[in-house]
This record gives sequence, C-alpha cells and structure tokens, in this order.
Amino acid sequence: MKFKFAFFCFLISTYAFSQLPKGFVYLTDISPTIALEMRYCTDYNFVGTPIYGYHEAVCIVTKETANALHAVQQELATQNLSLKIYDSYRPQEAVNHFIDWAKHVNDTLMKPHFYPDVNKRYLFRDGYISSKSRHSSGSTVDLTIVNADTGETLDMGSPFDFFGEPSWVAYTKLSQEQKANRMLLQRVMQKHGFRSYSKEWWHFTLRNEPFKNQYFNFPVE
Repeated sequence: MKFKFAFFCFLISTYAFSQLPKGFVYLTDISPTIALEMRYCTDYNFVGTPIYGYHEAVCIVTKETANALHAVQQELATQNLSLKIYDSYRPQEAVNHFIDWAKHVNDTLMKPHFYPDVNKRYLFRDGYISSKSRHSSGSTVDLTIVNADTGETLDMGSPFDFFGEPSWVAYTKLSQEQKANRMLLQRVMQKHGFRSYSKEWWHFTLRNEPFKNQYFNFPVE
C-alpha cells in the first residue's frame, strides 16, 4: 500500500513538473502543421554545441503568439506554403551560454558558417547577441517559410542565424526571388500582429506581447 501511494505521488510530481508556466503552450498543440527545426537542440548553430536549457526539440510560446502563428499558417496554406520554426521561447540559461561563449574569442568553430565577415569580439556591440533576449519573454520567434509538400526552404538570401548585412531586412543585394520571399514573410507576419528586427529577417516579436520585459528560465522540454 505504501509503495502504491509513493508511486502515485511520483506520478503527480512528474506531471506537475512537466507543466508549462501559465500563459505558455506548445505550438504543436495549437498549430500542428507548422514545421519545426529547433536548431539550439543540435550542434548546428553558431556556438557549435547544443545550447544549455534546450532538452527537447519542442516549440514553446505564449498562447497569444501561438494563435497568431496559427493565423499566419492558415494564410500560407492557401499558397501551399508553411512556416518553419528555428527558435521560440529561450530560457535565460541559454542566453547565459551565449554570453559565456562570446567571452572565448578564440572559439570560432562555426565562424565559416555563421559569421565569416564579422569579428566575434563585436557580436554584442553590433547587436547580434544580447545579455537579455526577447525570446525569453515567450513571444519572439525565429522562422522562415517552406514548401508545404517538399519541406524545401524558400531562398531568403542568407541562412538563419547568419551574422552580417545579408541578413538585414533592408539588404538590397538580392535576387528578385529572394526579395519576393522576404517580402512575403515580412508582409504575412506583420499582417498578423508581429514586428520584425532590422538585422535578422527571420526574427519576429508579437506586438502587445503578454510578458514584455519578463525573462523566464524554465527549460525547453
């Protein structure tokens, strides 16, 4: 009897631990057709290792953000397109990992892929990394658009997380196709309540975000 009671308490505690803070949801519960490629769970990112705080490749956002992304997804579906998420809620632990990595200026393993023309020591100064991230408030997402049938990513003119002018929203040295793809992404995201960040074509924050200037640190799992 004592064993059964202890096991019951274990299940309850495990269930409680797995619950998200109030106001947060798993995006797939709201919009299951949105594609996910959660880069910071892998070693294919600008650091070169999985990032602290990312334990599972799941997308966590505020409920308001999930609903807005679902509206974007519904509109894109009429063109046989889909969103693909690279990052969403980011725990402060992960941001601290970025800060620690940036201090080691000789650790440039991924420089050829993500910042070939930028000196690592200037990533903070130039606004590519910050000690506080809008992502930690739960209403900021990094994303792109893909073909809904093939999963092929639309050409945006630079890869996700590429540090440099080719990733700036106003960058003009693009093909007509790249310009059109970026314009589509900007237009559909802004239409459904998001604002962009000038140095990253993939970065969007929900207007009227519910936890503005609040920085959470629960794990991504």
